[in-house]
Amino acid sequence: MTAHQHPGAPGAPGAPGAPGAYDAVVLAGGAARRLGGADKPGVRVGGRPLLDRVLSACATARTTVVVAAPRPVPRPVTWAHEDPPGGGPLAALDAGLRHTTAEHVVVVSADLPFLDAGTVGRLLDTLRAGGADGVLLTDPDGRDQPLVAAYRAARLRETLALLTVRHGSPHGLPLRRLVAELHLTRIADPVASFDCDTWDDIATARARIREHGHVLDEWISAVKDELGIDLDVDTRALLDLARDAAHGVARPAAPLTTFLVGYAAARAGGGPEAVAEAARKAAALAARWAEENGSDAAPPAPTAARADVAPDATPDTRPDAG
Repeated sequence: MTAHQHPGAPGAPGAPGAPGAYDAVVLAGGAARRLGGADKPGVRVGGRPLLDRVLSACATARTTVVVAAPRPVPRPVTWAHEDPPGGGPLAALDAGLRHTTAEHVVVVSADLPFLDAGTVGRLLDTLRAGGADGVLLTDPDGRDQPLVAAYRAARLRETLALLTVRHGSPHGLPLRRLVAELHLTRIADPVASFDCDTWDDIATARARIREHGHVLDEWISAVKDELGIDLDVDTRALLDLARDAAHGVARPAAPLTTFLVGYAAARAGGGPEAVAEAARKAAALAARWAEENGSDAAPPAPTAARADVAPDATPDTRPDAG
């Protein structure tokens, strides 16, 4: 494809027993022939391997199964592989599905640079709200993308068993055999469905995330992954604080202030609320600082009735008292 347009806490979506619990299966094998045999899941886009980006999108999954040879990744996963290896996507899906137990399962490939948690949530919400066997994305040309989808796990197992009976094994079978047996809902999404099959695709993805409208979000996501931080905060409020500190105090105050906000929030127990409260206090201080710096008015003149009173005097400390 070359065209391109633009385990959690109790009660969280990925927590055991939560109503919205789901599992994820990530297919990260394949020979990547169109990339000259390169390690496609390890190719970096925006400073992060493609596989890491996909895992971040599925971070709320109760169990995430990666069908591939084990490698270092930033999140806990279960590794699986088809036997024998090289059996294609249906065989890989069958191998990964054996490690899942949730009613719903998100199935994605490891070459989706723009997949995010919002898209995963939309697939799952649409699946739960309807009666279809699955919900998948379509690309800009209207083609099905069955490896960017959410399915009812029971129907996937039934269909894979049916195909195995018919053909003796899922090995070597194309994905269209699976799609043909399922009742599916389709969602058009030219961005999240964009996959990287060629080096041109990689170049397109790398260029897009450096566009003005995307680069900051991409950078923040990359930093959080690199530092092992799983925290969503109001970045606009932090940017406003940095701007106020830079303009009202001095330019170097911006990064130092935001650092101190983070440190204060961590000491207060962390979490978005702690960050917001620390940012609010710092922003108020920056506003007072700027107001004071911008005020060049002279102190008010003494009134006629009190001309003999010093500006900071109390009633009993007049210059001529006594």
